[in-house]
Amino acid sequence: MQIQKKFIPLIIGVAIAIGIFIGGKLSFTDTSDRLFTSNSKKDKLNRLIDYIDYEYVDDVNTDSIVDVTVNSILDNLDPHSTYIPKKDLQSVTENMKGDFVGIGVSFYPYRDSVTVIRPLKGGPSYKAGIRSGDRIIVANGEPIYGSSWTSEAIVNKLKGEKNTKVDLKVYRPTENKILEFRVKRGDVPLISVDAAYMLSDDLGYIKINRFAESTYKEFKKGLDKLQDEGATKLVLDLRDNPGGFLNIAEQIADEFLENNKLILFTKNKSGKIEKSFATRKGDFEKGEIFVLINENSASASEIIAGALQDNDKGTIVGRRSYGKGLVQREMALGDGSAIRLTISRYYTPTGRSIQRSYEKGNKDYYHDYYERIENGELSNESRIEVADSLKFTTPKGKIVYGGGGIIPDEFVPINLKMENQTVDLVLRSGVLDYFVFEDLDTNRANFQDITREGFTENYEVSDEMLTRFNDYYNSRARYKITFVAYDEEVKLYIKAKMAEQLFGDEAYTQIINSNDVMLARVNELIQQ
Repeated sequence: MQIQKKFIPLIIGVAIAIGIFIGGKLSFTDTSDRLFTSNSKKDKLNRLIDYIDYEYVDDVNTDSIVDVTVNSILDNLDPHSTYIPKKDLQSVTENMKGDFVGIGVSFYPYRDSVTVIRPLKGGPSYKAGIRSGDRIIVANGEPIYGSSWTSEAIVNKLKGEKNTKVDLKVYRPTENKILEFRVKRGDVPLISVDAAYMLSDDLGYIKINRFAESTYKEFKKGLDKLQDEGATKLVLDLRDNPGGFLNIAEQIADEFLENNKLILFTKNKSGKIEKSFATRKGDFEKGEIFVLINENSASASEIIAGALQDNDKGTIVGRRSYGKGLVQREMALGDGSAIRLTISRYYTPTGRSIQRSYEKGNKDYYHDYYERIENGELSNESRIEVADSLKFTTPKGKIVYGGGGIIPDEFVPINLKMENQTVDLVLRSGVLDYFVFEDLDTNRANFQDITREGFTENYEVSDEMLTRFNDYYNSRARYKITFVAYDEEVKLYIKAKMAEQLFGDEAYTQIINSNDVMLARVNELIQQ
């Protein structure tokens, strides 16, 4: 039957009206967890959890089942897609944001009291007059000492909304009296640039421990300071830096690369490519740059190292990096938890992926990392395995490789005197921090008039102090050890920890760097 032409506009109008009505019933503002709810695979999971919740013979915490399920799903994707439970999300977010709201003290729950290691410079407590060694005993009228107060409970008590005030009672041992302070809570930075200081008249040094939202501002502040002090060469230390925000790494790389130089490109599931180029704003494009990396330098650290290496800019010094070339995006799950899901791969300017293979599963993936350590690669450059099929060439003809980390231009073997199981065990135990605190606490007045420079250049850890620490360690640690083969190295760490508690992270880094083999190699390269 043919439809008369005069009715066609009417039929079209009715169809449009029906479409608008149906469209009005659909919500395209729903979150991803509500989309495609008719999906049979999703229905199966929902029904299983409901069956357990309502029918299982014993009471079961189905929230924990959901957590296990989410983790199991992500474990079958790739090693870097991860689940962040609700209880951990705030601290993870603060760490990547680069600050939190609090009173700004570094503390120990020492002998059942909140003992200030040091107030963070420029923070609320520092401005209020709280000092290293003070014991915070009361907060807003509530005692906060005793074995029932955990570190987490103390932090929760002292943190709060920005610009709110907390009344503190503080016992100051050096004056043997209780003092009262009213501290206004404020932004407390979580520093990601550990140090920015001059190694020589024209050589600056910056160490970055992660790439948080605040990292570029911290880096730029440090770089500007060093350039004002005469730096025309720079060491950028990315050792043990696990990465972070991609765009922060791009901004830092931009400081060293000329306008329109390719920094990296990403490729997603559909094959869409997004390229990132350097801009005109770089302030160290003419300077000489040395980037330090090691086997724990990953992700954003590798982006910077790869961008500079592939553009024939500067020198990469150290050992082969971790090998993480996947990009994650954080996605909320609607209940206060989140996942970081891999959404693309990134490639260096020459087109190489530095992601290690994970085809055999996550367990094999992480074992491969330890296999690299065990096969002698950290001590012998010839043990680094490369694939000719993953060979690339930079614009100036330098050969570089993909397939598992950034291989440095200048290899530096591990310093087994500083990085060994004995010293590592001492540092990881945390006993050294307590020893140094207690030692300083008994004679803090002796250090009141000592400057950071004076301490760094003149203070020496005595044999007697080393012996005391050895006894202190063995009385508290699970495994007893002696430092005979590493006396000088342990002394250096004792001095560095003292500097950290007296003057901050940069002082610690500066002292440890005084015996650093990679920095020694940089100096050799400069002399050459």
